[in-house]
Amino acid sequence: METAWDNHGHLNFVSTMTATNASSSFGSENATSNSTMAQIPDAAMGPSIPEKGYLVKEIRDNLYWVTDGSYNTMFLVTDEGVVVVDAPPSIGQNYLNAIAEVTDKPITHVIYSHAHLDHIGAAGIFPKNATYIAHQDTAAELKRAMSLAKNDSTIPPIPTITFPNNYTLQIGNQTLQLDYYGDNHMPGNLFIYAPNQKTLMLVDVVFPGWVPFAYLAIAEDVAGFIKAHDITQNNYDFDTFVGGHLTRLGTRDDVATQQEFVSDLEKAAAKANGVVQFSDIATQVGNTNDTWLLYSKYIDAVNENCVLTMLPKWESRLGGAEALMPTHCFAMTQAGRVNPSVSAILQNSTMAAAPN
Repeated sequence: METAWDNHGHLNFVSTMTATNASSSFGSENATSNSTMAQIPDAAMGPSIPEKGYLVKEIRDNLYWVTDGSYNTMFLVTDEGVVVVDAPPSIGQNYLNAIAEVTDKPITHVIYSHAHLDHIGAAGIFPKNATYIAHQDTAAELKRAMSLAKNDSTIPPIPTITFPNNYTLQIGNQTLQLDYYGDNHMPGNLFIYAPNQKTLMLVDVVFPGWVPFAYLAIAEDVAGFIKAHDITQNNYDFDTFVGGHLTRLGTRDDVATQQEFVSDLEKAAAKANGVVQFSDIATQVGNTNDTWLLYSKYIDAVNENCVLTMLPKWESRLGGAEALMPTHCFAMTQAGRVNPSVSAILQNSTMAAAPN
């Protein structure tokens, strides 16, 4: 998977048939294969993107998916107008082009999944008189950004409707249910559910066909990230999943696959934290006054143990596993060492015996 900076200065992820092998910034190069290219599993591949730079496709009943093969989102056509979700800068003006292919109705509502600019940074393209809806934590972050910015035109419009837990947008016979269960990626990240279409959107948590973005998608609350998988499976009747990133729509099975990946990662992290002893690393390094060197070598050893446990099963099942596994191992092992909730989760995680 290659990365590039788009014209808005946002990181843009571009899926390809091969991915360059990347080693951990914590020195886990020995834990990955010596090959320079990793084959992308078939399960990670999505539809081809037309030359115009985007694909728009109806999910069902006037709910549409828009993707550039890197970022994706959805919009809902109602009797009164169009409800859009997010505004990824990588799609930008093509979002309006996609909507225009489907309807000439005006955009009346804008929903923010969360505050990250790579998902809502282009919201300024929408009408100023639209109703902007988000969780109260998203609004608070955008207001803080507005107060700090020398050029506040770079900040997405502040939401005009906010809520603490749940909000239902009902327009004619169309419904979008917005739910918040606490931090799962960053404060304010919403579960966006279209019950008529049996479609669930949850951004930056589940990545259909792929491992998450680096460091468990830079989750601010790893325990909340883990819990989000259970909420997704237990609280919603859906058969289509919109994850916000990468190459294709997902299914309930895709969520179950990542849930299995995260469960395995918990076990591998618990094992690595238990097997690798800091005192052994200190003995190997010898006398030094460089405390951070000792910790760096310890982190390297823990990471390598975790990666070697995870890769044999997952490098052929999910895209990006070889490239990003060191980051996921670091995120989970480190959280297990310092975060009480994650520490408790890892205490309940044990590796299954290897098959004979």
